[in-house]
Amino acid sequence: MTDRAEARPRDDAGGGGAMLVGDLPTYAFGARSTMWWGTMGLIAIESTVFALAVMMYFYLRSHTPSWPPDHAAPDLAWGTLNTLIMLASCVPNWYTKRAAERLDLKRVRIGMCACMLFAVLFLAVRVYEFGALNVLWNDNAYGSAVWMLMGLHTTHLITDAYDTLVLAVLFFTGPLEGKRYVDVSENAAYWYFVVVSWILIYAVIYWGARL
Repeated sequence: MTDRAEARPRDDAGGGGAMLVGDLPTYAFGARSTMWWGTMGLIAIESTVFALAVMMYFYLRSHTPSWPPDHAAPDLAWGTLNTLIMLASCVPNWYTKRAAERLDLKRVRIGMCACMLFAVLFLAVRVYEFGALNVLWNDNAYGSAVWMLMGLHTTHLITDAYDTLVLAVLFFTGPLEGKRYVDVSENAAYWYFVVVSWILIYAVIYWGARL
């Protein structure tokens, strides 16, 4: 199910085999797509936000005699489990992105369901993860920094999970346009950013408190 049009030469004598503009595809993947540039711009902005939050964490640490102050370091179990889930989620996202770029409806549907399952699983574990931080956001500056980092990442995760759900519903209910495959491809690319940013945040929150 795709509206991708194959460019074909004109048969009339005056056309000279020229390509009809109306026959050109109305979408493209990668850097030829405005969606790709929009996604890269969003990632650049959000990467800056994460970088500022991490700098705040280490600034506070550099001005505090003991770290974490008056609290135990976050428990490793739930955070490590979520890291493993996040890394494993790259597989279905790679599968889905590849299927979308091949305009393979069946595999896109399978991949979107798998991606959604991983997102829900990660969010479920995140609930327990917040409880294992051993500090509240209003306890001190350390608690505020940790909860801000976790909150920022959770917000990105929820946003991407919602986007994945909407796209999954569209691919099961229709109508479908070629540009929807581009949306799926860029959604998967954005998920890679969510994964990479989590690895950084995991290192800061769980090991920054132990080094």
